[in-house]
Amino acid sequence: MTIQAVLIQTIDLIFTVLYLAIMARIMLSWFRFDPYHPLSLFLYRVTEPILGFFRGIIPPIGMIDISPIVAIVVLGIVQQVLFLAIRGL
Repeated sequence: MTIQAVLIQTIDLIFTVLYLAIMARIMLSWFRFDPYHPLSLFLYRVTEPILGFFRGIIPPIGMIDISPIVAIVVLGIVQQVLFLAIRGL
């Protein structure tokens, strides 16, 4: 396996974990879930730096926070740019 393939798989794994963490956090916001549960704390710690950044740029629309949607789109773009950069090496 080449270093290029390892880099692509590693980046893909990292971004997949981020996507799943953001989606899990969205789902947890729909239900009453203990905010001090270890899973809640883990999801908050992993996703808040990203979502907090986008919340600072994009205000909520009424009671709807669209920062997770924007974060997923931007993460997808960053992932593709990284893939192109690696393949271009």
